[in-house]
Amino acid sequence: MYMGVTAMLKRTVQTRSKDTATVFGNRRQTWAQLYERVQRLAGGLRSRGLGPGDRIALIMNNCDRYLETSLATAWAGGVVTPLNGRWSVPELADAIEDSTPTVLMVDDSNLAPGQELVALVKKKGINLHLIYSGEAEGPKGVEFYEEIIKTSAPVEDAGRMDDDLFTIFYTGGTTGRSKGVMLSHGNIVSCVLQSMAEGHFLETAVYFNMLPTFHLSSMWPYMATTCSGAKNIIQPGFVPEDVLAMIDKEKVTEALLVPTMVQMLIEHPNFAKYNTSTFKRIIYGAAPITEALLDRAVKAFPSAEFVQAYGMTELAPLATTLQFRYLQGEHRKVGRNRSVGRPTFGVELQIVDENDKEVARGTVGEIKVRGPNRMLGYWNRKEETAAAIVDGWMHTGDGGYMDEQGFVYMVDRIKDMIISGGENIYSVEVENCVTQHPAVSQCAVIGVPDEKWGERVHAFIILQPGGKVTQDEIIAFTRERIAHYKCPRSVEFRTAFPLSGAGKVLKRELRKEFTGK
Repeated sequence: MYMGVTAMLKRTVQTRSKDTATVFGNRRQTWAQLYERVQRLAGGLRSRGLGPGDRIALIMNNCDRYLETSLATAWAGGVVTPLNGRWSVPELADAIEDSTPTVLMVDDSNLAPGQELVALVKKKGINLHLIYSGEAEGPKGVEFYEEIIKTSAPVEDAGRMDDDLFTIFYTGGTTGRSKGVMLSHGNIVSCVLQSMAEGHFLETAVYFNMLPTFHLSSMWPYMATTCSGAKNIIQPGFVPEDVLAMIDKEKVTEALLVPTMVQMLIEHPNFAKYNTSTFKRIIYGAAPITEALLDRAVKAFPSAEFVQAYGMTELAPLATTLQFRYLQGEHRKVGRNRSVGRPTFGVELQIVDENDKEVARGTVGEIKVRGPNRMLGYWNRKEETAAAIVDGWMHTGDGGYMDEQGFVYMVDRIKDMIISGGENIYSVEVENCVTQHPAVSQCAVIGVPDEKWGERVHAFIILQPGGKVTQDEIIAFTRERIAHYKCPRSVEFRTAFPLSGAGKVLKRELRKEFTGK
C-alpha cells in the first residue's frame, strides 16, 4: 500500500489547509495549524525518549489534543496506546506493564490517577515520562503539553506505513480480561478507504466525535476525517442535551452512535427544542439495535440516513455496512432491515461451522473475516492470536448467517447463545421481540441455570417512563410472536444496565448475579 497515517494528513494539508480541522470548546484550528502543531509535538516527544516503535500511553477524554497526539506519535515513529480512564489504577498498571510505554499523557480528569500510576509502575522498573495535556498549566514538576509544542522544533516524518505498528487498543473487556489489539498503519488506512467508499466521513461532513478515546469508535472517525479533511466537532463525552445543542449550533451532519446513545437522544425531554435537521448520516453500531428503537430513531431524525456498521476492534473496525435504503420498502418487507448489511469493500466474510468449514446460505455459524484491515495480532499473546487468526481469517466469535444476496444477519455472540432443552436460542431475537411492547424501553436477555432445561431464558427490562407491565404480560406478549421455547421464562425489571465504556450492555455482569462468576 505504501501509505501510512501521516501520509493522509499531508494530503489533506495540501488540499484543505485553510479548512477547519477541529472545534473544541472555544478552540478552532485549520488543518494547516494542526499540521504545524503535530510536527512540533512529534519533535518534543522524540526528545523525551519516544523512539521508533516505542509506545505512548494516553489516558485522556475526547479533545483536539487527543487527535494531535495520535498524529504526532505516528509522525515521530511511535505507537499510540489509549487506555481506559474508567479503569482502576491497578488495572491501568497491568496494561502499562503489558505495553511498556515510555511516555504517559493525561488530561485534567486523569492527572491524579496518572501520577499515582507513574509512582506505582516505577517500583516495578518502568519509568514513565509524564505529560499533562489539560487546560491549565498543571502542577509543578509535570511537563505541560502546550509548553512542549511552544519550545520544540518540528521534525521530519518518520514515514511509517503498511505493517508498521500504529496503535495498540485494549479491548473493552466484554468477554473478560482486556487484550491489546495491534493495528498497523496499513490496517487503519485500509479501513479509512473502505469507510469512505461506503460514504462515511467524506470531506463535506461536519463530524461529531464524543465517543471515548480508549475505543476505536473514536479513533476510526478521527483517522477518516484526517484523510478526507472533514471538520471535527469534539466534546469530552456524551451528555445528551449538550450533544443536541452542539448539533444545532455547529450544524453537525454526521456522527457514530451506539444504540443506547440514540435512545437517550430521542427520549430527552428537550429533544424538540433543538434543530437537528442538518443531521444527514447517523452511523450506528458497536452493539445490536432493536427494530423498535430503530423505527423510533428514523422518525425522530427524518432528515438523516441511518447506516449500520458492524465490526470489531480487531478489524480496524469495519466488516459490513447496511445502507439506509435497505431499511425501507421492499427490502424491509423481506427483513433486510434486520441484517447488519453486506461485507464492505475489500473484505471477505464467511459463515463457518465448528470445523471451520463454510456453511450453506441461511445456516447459522461463526462469522469470520479477512482483508487488509485485519489486525496484526494481540500484543504479547501468540497463543490467543493463533486461536483468533486462522489461515489469515479473523474469527469474530459472533454467530450469524448469510442470505442468498450476501446480507449478513447477526444472531448472537457465540458465548451468549442460550441452550435450553437442547434448543439454540439467540438473545438478540428475544430482545427484538420484547422491545416491541409499548411499555418497554430496553431489554437484555441471558441464559440462567435451570435444573430441568439446563438454561432458561431470563429477560432484564427497563420500562418506558410511566410504563407498566407485569412479568406474565411480557411472557404472554412474546408467546404471540416467537416460538414458545424462545420466550422468557422469567423477567426482572431494572432502572439501569451495567454498561461498558462503549455503551454495550455487560451481560457477563448480569450473569454473575446467577452464577457468581
